[in-house]
Amino acid sequence: MKRLIVVWIAIMLVLIGEVFSLQAQERELLGAGATFPYPFYSKAFDFYYQQFGVKVNYQAIGSGGGIRQLINKTVDFGGTDAFMSDEEIQVEGNYILHIPTCLGAVVVTYNLPGQPILKLTPAVLVDIFMGRIKRWNDPEIAACNPDLSLPDMNIMVVHRSDGSGTTYVFSDYLSKVSVEWSEKIGRGKSLNWPAGLGAKGNPGVAGLVKQIPGAFGYVELTYALQNKMPVALIQNAAGNFIQPSIESVSHAADIELPEHTRVSITDTHAEYGYPISSFTWIIFYKEQNYGQRKREKAEELVKLLWWLVHEGQQFTKPLDYAPLSERAIEKAEKIIKSVTYNGEPVLQ
Repeated sequence: MKRLIVVWIAIMLVLIGEVFSLQAQERELLGAGATFPYPFYSKAFDFYYQQFGVKVNYQAIGSGGGIRQLINKTVDFGGTDAFMSDEEIQVEGNYILHIPTCLGAVVVTYNLPGQPILKLTPAVLVDIFMGRIKRWNDPEIAACNPDLSLPDMNIMVVHRSDGSGTTYVFSDYLSKVSVEWSEKIGRGKSLNWPAGLGAKGNPGVAGLVKQIPGAFGYVELTYALQNKMPVALIQNAAGNFIQPSIESVSHAADIELPEHTRVSITDTHAEYGYPISSFTWIIFYKEQNYGQRKREKAEELVKLLWWLVHEGQQFTKPLDYAPLSERAIEKAEKIIKSVTYNGEPVLQ
């Protein structure tokens, strides 16, 4: 009898453990994707866990990886700096939604004696990355910076060697301001660069720029600010040389947004907008009943997304991201409200 009681207790403990395990799974969300917003997501998701007890595990594996994992349905949501096309969002009778979560920018940084503040036009930027402008005292650079005495030294272009949303945003801008770049190089997460050295990630590019006198590369604004790297002012479509900052990135998004929010804001026409700015998005399925997914999981996801575009915005500026505008938040709200489970709205 004692043995039977012990066995019965053991069985009950296993069953109770399985119940709690299943409940815990419903209170945990998995995400993967873009590295650019990772500091923001990490801080926001940790706060969310402390407040609501829902663990959000986000792996910063790059935009392409986030898209693939969502398509493969191994995560609850993905993160991407490069929005998906109309064809790409259609997946097996379902489709993928995008909501913007914050804004950032790509900046150009350099290693020059005295670290002067440079001004650069789109044409000069293209010529440098094309490998046509090879020295810092080139007349084209000098014409943008008449008050500076630029050194007679070689320019060493540094670019990303790995696929990244940062490269996509930067090449998207270059493709808009240069027909030649668009036709010969194009836009993408990985490129066949016409000049320069490749390095992995923001740390790799920054490391080479710091090590090589005369080096010139691109990194994310947040990384440049946090590492006190010099950044150039870029002339925007309105003709103004714009210092990259949280404010100028916010101005870049002061445009009419489509309902689906999948829009490029590089080369913005906003008068005071920094021209190499971009949204970053969280992506997820509109119909949440897939792959034996429970409604409780869908409810936790939409609650998280709603919180992130509202209360979660408090974590953007302290981490050098630009928060969403009211216009962008309104678009995100409509998208989140459109999420369904068995065709019924998840958010009541």
